[in-house]
Order: sequence, then C-alpha cells, then structure tokens
Amino acid sequence: MAQQNNLKTDNIHQIDPYWGPPWLVEERDACGVGFIADVRGSGSHQLIEQALLALGCLEHRGGCSADQDSGDGSGMMTAIPRDVLAPWFAENGLNMPESERLGVGMVFLPQADKERADAKAHIEEIVNKYNIKILGWRAVPVRPEVLGRQARENQPYVEQILVTSPDLAGSQFDRLLYIARSEVGKQLADDFYFCSFSCRTLVYKGMVRGEILREFYLDLQNPAYSSQFAIYHRRFSTNTQPKWPLAQPMRLLGHNGEINTLLGNINWMSAREPALETQGWTHEELQSLTPIVNPANSDSYNLDSALELLVRTGRSPLEAAMILVPEAYNNQPDLQDYPEIIDFYEYYSGLQEPWDGPALLVFSDGGIVGACLDRNGLRPARYSITNNGYIVVSSEAGTIPLDETTIMEKGRLGPGQMIAVDLEKGEIKRNWPIKQEIARANPYGEWVQSQRTLIDKETAIDIPAPSHLLPLQTAFGYTSEDVDLIIVPMAEQGKEPTFCMGDDTPLAVLSSKPHLLYDYFKQRFAQVTNPPIDPLRESLVMSLTMYLGRRGNILKLGVDDAHLLKLDSPLLNNAELAKVKTSSYKTAELSTLYDLTTGPGGLEDAIANLCAEAAKKVASGAEILILSDRTAPIDEKTSYIPPLLAVGAVHHHLIRSHLRLKASIVIDTAQCWSTHHFACLIGYGASAICPYLALETIAQWWIEPKTQKLMENGKLEAISLEKALINYRKSVEAGLLKILSKMGISLLSSYHGAQIFEAIGLSADLVKLAFNGTTSRVGGLSIAEVAQEAIAFHSKAFPNLTAKKLENYGFVNYRPGGEYHMNSPEMAKALHKAVAAHSQGQGYDHYETYRQILQQRPVTALRDLLEFNSDRASIPLEAVESIESILQRFCTGGMSLGALGREAHETLAIAMNRIGGKSNSGEGGEDPIRYTSLSDVDEEGHSVTMPHLNGLKNGDTANSAIKQIASGRFGVTPEYLMSGKQLEIKMAQGAKPGEGGQLPGKKVSSYIAMLRRSKPGVTLISPPPHHDIYSIEDLAQLIYDLHQINPRAKVSVKLVAEIGIGTIAAGVAKANADIIQISGHDGGTGASPLSSIKHAGSPWELGVTEVHRMLMENQLRHRVILRADGGLKTGWDILMAALMGAEEFGFGSISMIAEGCIMARVCHTNNCPVGVATQQERLRARFPGIPAHVVNFFTLVAEETRQLLAKLGYHSLNEVIGRSDLLKVRSDARLTKTESLNLDCLLNLPDGRSDRSWLQHEEVHSNGAVLDDEILADSEIKQAIERQGTVSKTYRIVNTERSVGARIAGVIAQKYGNDGFEGEIKLNFQGAAGQSFGAFNLPGVNLHLEGEANDYVGKGIYGGEIVIVPPQNANYQPEDNAIIGNTCLYGATGGVLYANGRAGERFAVRNSTAKAVIEGAGDHLCEYMTGGVIVVLGSVGRNVGAGMTGGLAYILDPSLPEKLNPEIVKIQRVATAAGAEQLKSLIETHVERTNSPKGKLILANWDSYLGQFWQVVPPSEADSPEAQISAEKTLTSV
Repeated sequence: MAQQNNLKTDNIHQIDPYWGPPWLVEERDACGVGFIADVRGSGSHQLIEQALLALGCLEHRGGCSADQDSGDGSGMMTAIPRDVLAPWFAENGLNMPESERLGVGMVFLPQADKERADAKAHIEEIVNKYNIKILGWRAVPVRPEVLGRQARENQPYVEQILVTSPDLAGSQFDRLLYIARSEVGKQLADDFYFCSFSCRTLVYKGMVRGEILREFYLDLQNPAYSSQFAIYHRRFSTNTQPKWPLAQPMRLLGHNGEINTLLGNINWMSAREPALETQGWTHEELQSLTPIVNPANSDSYNLDSALELLVRTGRSPLEAAMILVPEAYNNQPDLQDYPEIIDFYEYYSGLQEPWDGPALLVFSDGGIVGACLDRNGLRPARYSITNNGYIVVSSEAGTIPLDETTIMEKGRLGPGQMIAVDLEKGEIKRNWPIKQEIARANPYGEWVQSQRTLIDKETAIDIPAPSHLLPLQTAFGYTSEDVDLIIVPMAEQGKEPTFCMGDDTPLAVLSSKPHLLYDYFKQRFAQVTNPPIDPLRESLVMSLTMYLGRRGNILKLGVDDAHLLKLDSPLLNNAELAKVKTSSYKTAELSTLYDLTTGPGGLEDAIANLCAEAAKKVASGAEILILSDRTAPIDEKTSYIPPLLAVGAVHHHLIRSHLRLKASIVIDTAQCWSTHHFACLIGYGASAICPYLALETIAQWWIEPKTQKLMENGKLEAISLEKALINYRKSVEAGLLKILSKMGISLLSSYHGAQIFEAIGLSADLVKLAFNGTTSRVGGLSIAEVAQEAIAFHSKAFPNLTAKKLENYGFVNYRPGGEYHMNSPEMAKALHKAVAAHSQGQGYDHYETYRQILQQRPVTALRDLLEFNSDRASIPLEAVESIESILQRFCTGGMSLGALGREAHETLAIAMNRIGGKSNSGEGGEDPIRYTSLSDVDEEGHSVTMPHLNGLKNGDTANSAIKQIASGRFGVTPEYLMSGKQLEIKMAQGAKPGEGGQLPGKKVSSYIAMLRRSKPGVTLISPPPHHDIYSIEDLAQLIYDLHQINPRAKVSVKLVAEIGIGTIAAGVAKANADIIQISGHDGGTGASPLSSIKHAGSPWELGVTEVHRMLMENQLRHRVILRADGGLKTGWDILMAALMGAEEFGFGSISMIAEGCIMARVCHTNNCPVGVATQQERLRARFPGIPAHVVNFFTLVAEETRQLLAKLGYHSLNEVIGRSDLLKVRSDARLTKTESLNLDCLLNLPDGRSDRSWLQHEEVHSNGAVLDDEILADSEIKQAIERQGTVSKTYRIVNTERSVGARIAGVIAQKYGNDGFEGEIKLNFQGAAGQSFGAFNLPGVNLHLEGEANDYVGKGIYGGEIVIVPPQNANYQPEDNAIIGNTCLYGATGGVLYANGRAGERFAVRNSTAKAVIEGAGDHLCEYMTGGVIVVLGSVGRNVGAGMTGGLAYILDPSLPEKLNPEIVKIQRVATAAGAEQLKSLIETHVERTNSPKGKLILANWDSYLGQFWQVVPPSEADSPEAQISAEKTLTSV
C-alpha cells in the first residue's frame, strides 16, 4: 500500500463515471391532484369545467419553467368524449363504433412532417399487427400561442388515432390496446409518446400551467365535452426543462409524491419480467410489454407502468394499489376487526416489495375511479360528498365551489386509506369494504399459515478461543476503534455510539490508510422532495421483516407463493443460520474465499467463478444461497472476496441471468459489524447477514477479566453475555431503522436491493460489475486495486501476526501517527496564536504558520487534488476589492444556543455583526435582549446588559442576522422572525442528514428552557422531518410563509450535498428561495450517531458544482445566491469554493476554534473544558473568547483571499465565481490507492465567462399581491395597529389565499415585539382558507373563519385566537366531518384554536404552549409536544403522545389505550378539581366561540362525560395541580 500514484487527468477505465439514473439527477416532481365523479349521472360538461377550475386552484402547488410562463405540467383524464369526436366521424363518412368499442389514442408526435409520418407509420404497423382496425387520425385542435416560450419550443404535434375491434370491447379491448401501445413504446421518445390508448379513458396533458390547459386544448372548451369523471393533476418539477410526456395523469394514475425505493423497485420488476406468465396471455404478448419499468423514466411513470401491468392482467385498480402501496397493517387497531385484510397484506409482503414513499394516488381504468394514500399519510387528501351523488377528492379543500346545503360529508383520507367510485354500479366505495372484498377473493390466511415458516430469534453463545480471534479480526479489517467505539458500546448500551464535531479525515479513496469497501459508499437521504421518517416516534409504520426463498410470479397467485422463510430481523446468529440451513428450503453454501497465489487478477476470477456457481446452484433448484467466508481456514495463501463485493456481484449476475427471484442471498461473514455495513449488504441484495466475528468479538470482550472487573466495580453495568448479544442486535436493528428512515423508507423489504448509496472512489467497471445503477462520479479503484486494499489487511495477519492487539488508525479520534485530521491540535494552537496576535499587528506571521499546516496536509478533500490555473498576469494587491467587501460574504454555521454556551454563541454574533458578515442563530430561538445595540460598555469591554461577555464595544449587537427555522421550531416566534435579515430553513445537517436534532436534558438549563418554551432538564428533540415539508410544494409553502411574515428578509434553504442535489436545488429555486446553502458531509455537530458522521452525505465540492451546473443549465442561477459550507478554513478554500460556483461561504467548527475551542471532541457530553459547547456554568466561566478574536480570524482569511485574487489577476470574487476554467488537476498530487480519479464533474462547469448577469440577484423575492396587503392597506386596520385600537372586518377567502394573517403579525411584531400590542383586531373570513391560515398569529389578533381550512392552521402561532366553524347553512354533523387539515398548531408558542370539526394528522406536533379544542383528529396527535393543553371531543388516530414531554391532553375516545404511544406518557381519568375545571373551561369557551353541538351535549351531561375523558400526562406534568393524583390512585400505564 506504500506505493504513491500520480493522479491522471483521464480515466484509464473503459467506462465513464456514472452519475446515476435520470430520475435521480435530472428531475423530481410533486404536485396537486384530485378527481371528481358524478356517481349517479351520465356525465356533463359542467364536471369538466369544475375539474379545470380545480386545476387553477392548485396552481400554487405546481411550478413554472425558467421563463416563468411554461408550466411544469398539467393534465386531465376523462371518459372518452364521444360527442366531441362525432363530427370527425361525420366528416369522414364513418359510423361511430358503440361505446367501449371505440379506442382513442392521444399521441404526441414530432413536429417535422417526415418524422411525424414515420412515427404514424410505425404506430399503424404495430396496431395492424394485432388486428385492430384503424379508423383514422384526428388532429387535436390546439392554440400554441397561449404556451410559454419553453413549452412552445418543445411542443409536440398532437393527434388522436381512432381504432375499433369487431370482436373486443371494454377491458378486453383495452388489454389489446395496452399490448400494442407497449410494443410501440419501445421506440418512443420525448416527442413521440402515447398519453393514453384506451376505449374507456382519454388523457389531455401538456407542459402548461393549470389555467392554460383549457386554453391550449380547444376540445376542453367544447360544450359537447362530457364525462362522468375527471382526474386532474398539476405538476411541480424540480427541473425547468420538463418534458411534455412527464405531465400527468399517466395512463392510469396521477401521483403526488415521490417513490423513495425506486431503484430497488425497478431492479426487482426487471428481475420479474422474464418469468411473467398468466392465464390468457401468450409469452409473446407478455414480452411485448417489456421493459415494464425503465430507470430513464420518472418514479410516477414507473409506478403507473407497474400498476397498469397488474390492472391489464386482471386486477382491479384498487387491488393493484393495495399490492404496490400497502398500508402499515401492523400496530393498526382498526384492522383487528378485519383479519382477512391482514392476511392479504401478509401474503403479498413475501411476493411484492412496496413502492414506498409519500404518495397520494388518484387512478382510473374508466370503470373505477379512486384515490389512496401512502402508509404514512404524508400527502393531504380532502374530499366532499354531496346528496346528489357528487364526490370531489383533492389535495386541498375548497378547490371546487359546491353548494354547502347539498354536502353530506366532508372528510379526509388517513394513512393507507382508500376511497373509490364504481362508475358502472354508481356507488361510492369506502376504505374497509373495498379492502375486505378484495381480501376475501382468495384464502390468503390459509396459504400463509400452511406455507410460511418463521425463524424465531435464538440466543447463541459461542465463546471463541482468544488465539483464533486476533488474526481473523486483523485480516478482516477490524481496528481497535471499531471494537472500542462501535461494537462494545453497542453491546453495552443497546444503541449506536454517539460522537461529535463531524468528519475531518480524508475520504477513503484519498486516504493512505487501508479502508473497507463499505467506506467508499455514502448513504443517501431524503431532503425536500420527500421527508425522512421518524424511527423513534413513528416506528409503528416500520418493519425489518425479511423473507427467504423463491419469490412467486406476481401475475399468477397460488398457495405455493406463500412458501417462504420469515425473519423478523435480517441479523442471524449461528443458531439461527443453522436453522436456515436445516430448513425444508433448499440451501446452497458458496465459499467467498480464494487463492491469493493466483496473482493480481485472482479476485476478479474468484468473483466470476462465484457468480457462475451461484447461477448454477439456483438453476438447479437452490432457494437460498449462503455466501460464506468461513468455509475453510484463512491463511497466508487464502483470502476472501470482500462481502459487499460478493453480494453485489452475485445479486446483479442473477438479475442479468433472469434467476434473481428464484433464490435469496444470505451472507455469512466476518466483515460486518456496524449498522452501515448491514445497510450496504442489504441495499445490494442480501436478505440476511450472520456477522459471526462481530458476535465472537462481543463474547471475547465480555469474558475478559478487565470487563468482568469493571462490572464488579460498578463502572460498567453488570450484564450477562446473553444480554450483551441482545443489546448488539437491538443496536443494529435500531440503526437500520434509522438508515431506512433517513431516506423516508418504512420497510426493510423496500430498502432491500434499492442501492440507496453514492460510491465515491470506485471505478465505473467495478460499479457495473457489482453495484450497477449506483452513482460514482469521480471513478476510482479498479477490481485489482480493491484486491490490493483487502490484501493490505490480510498481510498484517498472515503469515505471521506480530501485533499483540488491534491497530488504531485514528479514523475517529485524532492520534499522532494515525489518520490525518484537519482539525488537529497543531492547527488549533496556530490559529489561537494568530487571532490573539493580530490585534498587536503580528497576526499574519502566525496565520502563515496556520495556513502552511493546512496547505501541506496530505490529500484530504477533493479540492486538494486541484490547483489554480490563471489565464492572465497577476495584479497589485491594491487593485483587489477590499477586505470589508469580502467579509460581507462570510457566515457562521447554524450552531444552536444549547449546543453552544451563551458566551460562545453571542461572541460569534457580535463578531459577525462587526465585520458586516452574518451569524446564524441555529435552532432554539434567541433572547430579545440581543436585538438591541449596546450603549453601556465600559473601558474594559464589559456591559451591564451582557455581563457574561468580555471585549465588548458600544454599538455591538448580538442579534444573529440569520434566523434558523429547524424541524423542532423551538423559539420561532414572530419577533424572532422579524429580527432576521435572512430566515434559514434547515433541511439537513452535514454531520447527520436525514436525522433530527437532540439537546440532552442536562443541557436544557432554565435559560435554554425559557427560550425554547420548554421545561428545564427535559431532553428536547427535533423530529427528522419538518412536519410541514413532505414535498417540494410543501417547502414552497414554508418559503411563502416566511416571505409573508417578513417580506424584507431573504429566505435561505440549507441542504446537504448528495447525488441529485442539483435537481433538488432547482426545485428550491423555483419555490422562491433567495439563497441555497450546500453543506458538505464533513460539517460539525454537537452530537450525532458515529455512523452518520462517517457514512452519510457527500463532499461540498460535488454538491456545489452539481447545483451550480443544474441552475445554470436551467436558467435559474440568477434567482438564488449559492453558499458553500463544510470544512472551509482558509482563503484558498474560499477561492476554491468560488471557482466552483459559490458566492457566500459558511464557517462552522473553525469559527468556534477562533473563539477558543480546542477540539476536545466532547461536545456531546456537556463537559467542554473551555466552556464553548456546554451549559455548565462552572465550565462556561472558563470561556476565553472575545469578539475581536473572531474578527481577526475572518480578517486574516479575507486578506489571504485578496492575495490569491491578485496572484490570479482578478479584481474581485465576483469575477471568478463559477470560473472552473481557472482550475486544473494538481500535477504533484499523490494518491496511495489509485491513479484514475476523474474530476471532470468539478472542472467542467457551464461557461459563464461572457455573460455574468446571473450574479445579479433580486434583493428579496416577493409573494406578489396578497390578501394581507389588502387588509393592511385598510385605514381602520392601520389606525388600530398604530393606536392599539379595536377594529372588526369581514372578508371572503379562497384556498389560493395562503398564510393569511402572517404579514399582519409581522407588522405588529416589528412595532411591538411579541407581547406589546394591546389593541384588538378581529378579522372574519368566509370560505375555504388556504394553507397556513393564522400562521404566526399574535396576541390581540383574533381570526374567525366560517368555512374550512387546509393544512398548517395556526403554524407558529404565538397568541391571539383562531376560531373555525362550518358554514351556517351546512347540514352535516360538524363533529363527524373534517374542517382543518394536517399539521395544525405546528411549533405553536402560544394562542388558542377552536375548531368545530375534525383535524387531520399530527395535530399540535411540537406545540409548546398553545391551547386548542377540536372534535376529532388523525394519527400522531400531540407528537413532540412540550407544553399547552389540547382537548379532543371525539375519536383520534394511532400513536397519540409520541415524544410528548410537556403539556396535557384531554381526549374523549374510549379506545385511546390501544392508540397511545406509551413510551413517555401515561393516561388516567380526570381525577382532580383543577383538571376538571381546566377541561370544562376550555369546552365552555369552545361552545361560546363555535356553538358546537357536541360541546353543548357534553356540557349538558357534564357528570356523565367527565368520567369518559382520558387525560394524557407526560412525566413533567405528573405533579401539576391538573394531573396530580392522591396517593391511593396510580396512573394507568398502557
């Protein structure tokens, strides 16, 4: 391994680096969607007009291209409009075939005459081949002049092919049209595409905004256009070059959401294709459908293709949706009465992996029209049903005006629920009856019970011989850190180890130390386009169940397909593996060992032999392959194929050989111990893993005398070996759930084979061999080079092991002689000297020492492989822009007050304000005292206002310019938001992307608790997702909210680098963000799981260049400022980031070092020895920093930046931003492992030399004209605000009017702060309110809505009152009907809400102090609540009180005990006078405000109802007067 390789600028391998499939790197989408059906009627044109109106009312959920005119896509599916087509038949002298015998194909064709004629000829040839009679072609009348520029440039020619069949009609005719269309589809392109081809349905769609669809397609304006149903869809694409075919609906469905498991779904469906067979279909017909799925197509396109396969081969759309998008059927109390439905799901769980991710699906085959929601309920779905048989389902309430007197039901779909209309029978079908009817069609329960075998968990204790262990551990790459910091803590504590400060070591491919193959893979994670899941509080929707055995034919059901081995966990110990081997399933064990004496090509030959043997065994009937590296002893002549390489190679070989579904892969290996290892193996095809050496290592640790002595002394918890092994299993399983959840995946079976990783440092030919489809942008190690690295470990153990213990490479903790760490003690000391000496004029000398330490480092980051390549002569330093100008581009990282001590946090803010830069508040709020300028500083730099700080000056302010909004919403009040110059939405954090934050209770001091509206000493958790951001249009809504309350503040979105970040950033730019920050994987953190620090996210260099490239190509670059963040330390780093496209620069850990941090790396313990990252006052008193030190650091960095600019010959950073042509590969770069990295992705950026207009940004993006502006322009409102008077006004409101009230709150907060307004403004509204109604409301402002509201009512409310009641002329029972949407009162810090109806999912999530009365709720009520009081006068969903650490809830639901999450809270009956009074008082006010019939009934029968209420009590409230119980009574624990 000692040989050094010169880095080549070209790639020596035959295959270029692979960026990933188009759906990942080019385009994602989300949308608004819905359907209308006239259940009793025969159809009307009015229904078409209403669907078009609904499209317009969902416009804010869609997106526009860079021309701000072309839509990302809109469309509609209807029945075939026979009256519209009739004139064509008359003109052509043809008789019109009867209904369901007339097939219509809606075709996008090339504009050029010849290409169009060729395409039509091709279609006719295929159609004639299937004996379908062609009646002719109809040119669809269109108006191209209404299109936006981009849409017009890409506009296809639109025609309809009309066909008939003398013998077939209805579903049988559609089956034939499907076959013909699929065969034509093998030659389709962007301008040659079938929107639909059916005798029942027709799709009109295009790259247009919703309101333009009607203008473009003249047919839709034709009064003769009539339909009994319509599906409508408005698309938001993250790409501004969307394609006409990707508009929706597709052939069967409209999809709002994102499929997170797409690559795995595609791989498994591809594996199924060769073996498809079903009754009534020939093999040739089925093969004409292939490829059914295609990685070049979007997730919606592929899901539609999978759904259509099932429907056209005999399933109903409802059954197909149940199979592909199953609900979370475990832990579902409502399913206790439907065991047959559980049996159905259980049967299919072994046959079809779910297409997992947030999804509202609306679908139709012309006979059924329906909708279903994903298992987590992550998309909104509201519906109304009228007494005359009209049903409207939509992403939002209020999209279609209906006569309120006719509405008999207003509802919402919950997680996994369905609703449908049988158009032929004229009936509405509900969730449980739909599923019950489908589940009873076959005896699924009998099949499962008779065929499926469960492998029970066993306790297997094998005590290894110590002499046997060390050589094996060494050969398989174990280090002392792996044992001491990973394996042992997992066995001790039953959870993953936590660490801090991020990863400052070289990437595996750049390191001179040997690494495992796993280390070259970075976990991908969800951000923006889909949310991570919460594995802690929402584990009820997650499962680690896996199946072993032959997978059946999805099209041909039978009892044999249930013949599978079921595992509750993928981790097998020796006893469980033995059970698999001796089961009734045919197993084959294959050795992954190989002979080292075969030479350099030995590994590649061994892989080929293994793959061939695997295929042979499966072909001869093996159902379970066990790949093992302990089939023979390892010695100096025998080594092993890295298990990840073995699994991936066999998996893909079996796919290519059409054998993959016939057998499962089990890996029995010594080289697997961390959760990342398990995730990689499962992600690349393993169904189960036996980590035998990790288990032996635990046993060896337990029997060591040192361990036993520590247990005896009480320094370690005394546990049995059995308990240690159970703890390890528990840690692995929890870690796997976390890795799944960060990608938004619920089921391990969906993660299996999904390959949700990016490879950094592996060659394209290696990737193609074993990891096909995985992104690998920079190339890297060949198979032979991987072999060399594995041999590096092996050669330390054989032939003679000289070491007495495992080697410590220092991958985690810095150690002399170990792996290089950028944040070394040497570097920190040099920087401390520089910032201290600069005030005396000696800083540059010390800074030069600091700079040299970093400049002379070994290659650590990708930028270290590059150097400057100027195209002109140097210029004098005086000609370069000033230090002050450069300083304005600098920001500090989002470090919370809580993670940092008050002194450290405020010192950074003061320093950044002095230099004109921007400090970031991080999560957790800010003390309003920091918003004022200091004027009481004495000569020694002390202030009475801030007595804990040193080195102050008059005029200093500690107000952070950037105010962060994280998922916990701690401290986010109107005054906080109005105090910021920028408002940052933190989507992810570099050290732990896809995970939430946690502030341990010991760090929650009374001061921190005051700022966060919580209780001292109680741990505070920020959920993994923002619960108001489950998709790109949700992010657009939060950006809208923030622009609404503070129209002068820029809104920034913090993302973490990963493959696909470019297309996500394009969506963020279109969502109206002003700034995008790209953080690298090496970002610091106060506390994070060690596996996340090491294995999630990508370098910022890859992220910034991908984002800059995508924004330039999509003509969006001018819309956003691009900021880089992650490991920046010097002016050289600044210039590198600028040349790659960054305009601003974030500094995290290094700014802490500048103010005194010594990198003790104990942030997560609250024991920082210099008071930087602790809340202990004793330690904080040691804090050495002053603002001048931080100012000095940034001044020195800016001066270095100036010197480099002068050397390059440029006058300013603005001149070099995005100029990658001024970079080249370093000629003297030396790498130990490979010479074939390809850095084109960093160097080949769009040429921006001549046109620099994209650097001219709008000051702040606007929401445009909004209702709040109209309200604020009213002279009486103005006067009431100015004079703190009283006023009442009434307004009409529609669903497109969003965040109503937020701007009013901002104006008042700006003038009076959170609590200073003493007037009263009452605003009355009538209609359907858009999202975020009443967001950030303040005391003195009361909002009254007669109608209904959508999601996020009362988001961030601080005070005042929101009252929502049904229309006065409504005839339905309010308590049984939905009146507000999902995620209401999210992050509320005060105020009160009364809603006379039911709420959706996650009501009062992260509520701090608000009070509310509602009449029913969905799942996850009061999740993460830390204060306030919630009263629910009706039934609720699952998972009540998950993560609830404060506040109380009163719930009138007799089945609450089985719906409660008992991890933290307990329930009891209301047993104190104070509790009864609190409850009654709130209900009385609710009745007074809403006139609630349910509330009146309860009050009239108070004594009877009081005993029926459950009180939900977290531990922090157990002693409160409302909850405290006398000694003889105990809380009911559930």
